[in-house]
Amino acid sequence: MLNNMKTFVLMAGLMALFLTIGQVVGGTGGLLMALVLGSAMNFGMYFFSDRMVLRMYRAKIVTAAEAPELYAMVDRLRQRAGLPMPVIAVAPHDQPNAFATGRSPSKAVVAVTTGILKYMPQDELEGVLAHELAHIKNRDMLISTVAAGLAGAIGFLPYLLMFGGGRGNRGGGHPAIALAVILLGPIAAMIIQMAVSRSREFEADRVGAQILGRPDPLARALKRLDTLAHQIPMQVAPAAAPLAQVNPLASQGRGIATLFSTHPPTEARIQALMEMANQG
Repeated sequence: MLNNMKTFVLMAGLMALFLTIGQVVGGTGGLLMALVLGSAMNFGMYFFSDRMVLRMYRAKIVTAAEAPELYAMVDRLRQRAGLPMPVIAVAPHDQPNAFATGRSPSKAVVAVTTGILKYMPQDELEGVLAHELAHIKNRDMLISTVAAGLAGAIGFLPYLLMFGGGRGNRGGGHPAIALAVILLGPIAAMIIQMAVSRSREFEADRVGAQILGRPDPLARALKRLDTLAHQIPMQVAPAAAPLAQVNPLASQGRGIATLFSTHPPTEARIQALMEMANQG
């Protein structure tokens, strides 16, 4: 509940930032144009995400006959989550990791790497899969797409001003304010977008633990995934990296760098899960 409220507040803040910057920089016309441009690409990703992400990870869809144990595990967990059976895919990467994509529960895909099947104990693998099913249950793909669309629209607003479509060229705004908006607006939007992403990861951990029935396997899995992500490299498009359960490309930031991270620090996620365990 707390993470859902945090997401709501962040999304409201992102919308307010968009409306404020739009009025300062682009006026009503520029506001609408930026929203259309910023949303078009992200919603294209939303509707075609399953095929695009699978291609980025080189993942192949598998049947129950090809991966019976994995299929049965996902089937058992998705029933506990009250979800339709997702498509199952396996990506040929030695780094243990997993991700979920798809625009709705009925169009969802859960993918794992060959490395997670190789290195992960069964109970921890169940925790990982429950986390990915939680993303589907929570419709996080839609939430992330809306956040990305608003952030992208804010990123387009300065270009409208630069190329003559903004209010600043008509003398309707203070030049210093317009300059500050151009420089700081997109950065602020990105910080809020990343905060939305981090809040959804915490919520997926919480709901995943509920689906599984206990939080400790996921906590152990996160520690193992984080450790092996630093030891085993993975070649994947940066655009697809945030979907993975832990970032497959680089270590997580510390301090102020966490503001620009799509995932919370693994230690914080483990601590939150262990607090759930201590509360019974």
